Amino acid sequence: MSDVNPVSLIAAKRDGDALSGDDLRTLVKGYTDGTVPDYQMSAFLMAAYLNGLSAAEAAALTDAMLHSGAHIDLSSVSGTKVGKHSTGGVGDKVSPILVPLVASCGVPVAKLSGRGLGHTGGTIDKLESIPGFRTNLSVGQYRRQVGDVGGVIAGQTGEVAPADKKIYALRDVTATVDSIPLIAASIMSKKLAEGNDALVLDVKCGRGAFMKTDADARALAETLVAIGAEHDMPVAAVMTNMDVPLGRAVGNWPEIREAIACLRGEHRESSLMQIVRGLAGEMIALGGQAETPEEGRAKARNAIEEGEALAQFRALVDAQDGDPAVVEDPDVRSDSAPIAEVSVPTGTSGYVADLDALSIGQAAVELGAGRQTKEASVDPMAGLTRLKKPGDPVEEGDVLARLHASEAPDLRAVRAAVRDAYTVSDAPPSAAPALKARYDAEGWTRLSESAAGAV
Repeated sequence: MSDVNPVSLIAAKRDGDALSGDDLRTLVKGYTDGTVPDYQMSAFLMAAYLNGLSAAEAAALTDAMLHSGAHIDLSSVSGTKVGKHSTGGVGDKVSPILVPLVASCGVPVAKLSGRGLGHTGGTIDKLESIPGFRTNLSVGQYRRQVGDVGGVIAGQTGEVAPADKKIYALRDVTATVDSIPLIAASIMSKKLAEGNDALVLDVKCGRGAFMKTDADARALAETLVAIGAEHDMPVAAVMTNMDVPLGRAVGNWPEIREAIACLRGEHRESSLMQIVRGLAGEMIALGGQAETPEEGRAKARNAIEEGEALAQFRALVDAQDGDPAVVEDPDVRSDSAPIAEVSVPTGTSGYVADLDALSIGQAAVELGAGRQTKEASVDPMAGLTRLKKPGDPVEEGDVLARLHASEAPDLRAVRAAVRDAYTVSDAPPSAAPALKARYDAEGWTRLSESAAGAV
């Protein structure tokens, strides 16, 4: 550690001054190696939370966390590698569909993913619900799989951005999580270390997301793209709707089962598949396999229809020691049967007008699908399936959702929470666009519903 006193850096940020890149690297290095204690880093984080970080400071903080660990080198893998990251939401099973889909279109995809916390599920938890599926890959195994299979989804390794892991744990207990510059630096320090050449971001916005408003989602997208530009990485950010759960299943195995159905060509015009194709189009274009995102979306649709994406998913599961039988026939999981149903209340009929994503996410946690602390385990079978969605007609006695769990949770409380998440009206609601807008170095582009659903 240099001779710089952390107290002077904390005081400067407390007083609203900007810190230099050297200052931030000194602070992060000291915290990573233990010479800066938790209480000093906590003070800095709160000062940054209250006074903000400039674009240059956010980029410098990202760089400091990035270089606290290994940068994975994928230069031996031919082609333009394109990564993907989602800011998290309820029912977000996009990655298990998107990674093999894009890889089947000739674009290598390397992805490090995390576990879920609270109401947002983690991709690693979902994939580990496939019997035998291995996510703890070494850097060498990760690199080889990208070259051999074309795609990989692995758990975050301690070798990559260890400073971010340590700082995030501190943010979680100091009420400094929801700071846009700190969120952006955390995301990009890991994404820049994955070894990809370009990146597509799914910035979710709405009740079930961390970014509740369009303004916050736009600010995060702009910060993420700016950090990418500072590191010479092309980045495109797509704002997607997270007011309503994505798809009709929430939970780990329930979502993987739905993902397999989507790869088989089911649910083609759902909001889930509109988002998948929208992100795939961006990735395929950045990867040089399409001239435009629109052409990329068309290629993605064709890869689903021709069975190429499903074949790629089988190859990914096989490479990571997952049981191929559940890909071929998800019904072999006899332990996935529902334990209860939630029905439309007596005297109610009409159309589902709204479904609160946050409430459904919390109900899934109560069933055992999520964790409240990082140390907690999850029930891979737990969750909700066959959710009625806005626009669906309903009558008294119809099933609003099926409940799944290995244990015996308080079903009365879960049923009440699920019913309360629904709003029913006499007329169907106007359809909300799944894809809202995109942002890259050229600026914002509005994504109309007709354009999103056109391919």
